[in-house]
Amino acid sequence: MSKKKKTEPLIGEALLEKIKELEHLSKEEKAKECGYYTITKNGVERVNMMKFYNALLEARDIELDGKQTSNGRGGRSASYRITVQANGNLLIGAAYTKQMDLKPGDEFEISLGRKHIRLKQIDADDLSEE
Repeated sequence: MSKKKKTEPLIGEALLEKIKELEHLSKEEKAKECGYYTITKNGVERVNMMKFYNALLEARDIELDGKQTSNGRGGRSASYRITVQANGNLLIGAAYTKQMDLKPGDEFEISLGRKHIRLKQIDADDLSEE
């Protein structure tokens, strides 16, 4: 094991530039080269991947913890992807219903295609005509 002096971990643009230089290395080696490791009391180097990933996300200006939401309540942003749950249901999250200003009781018509599902909102006017 080489004895190199531990430096402060890279952040921001410096981190992104270093990552480009190290594209041939594994992610653990990249993290270590960028300063995201500690040395235990037994002299073992430990790579801190979580801190490395968080610094990388911050350097790329990606916010995952919901601090920038408009209502100030946090939460996740819409990814526009959902997964079928173990019980076979599809759950459309609150991020989508809030974005469309949907209220409890709003109804939808479901149409199934070969490889898609479409939801068409049924207006209150449509219901009164029936």
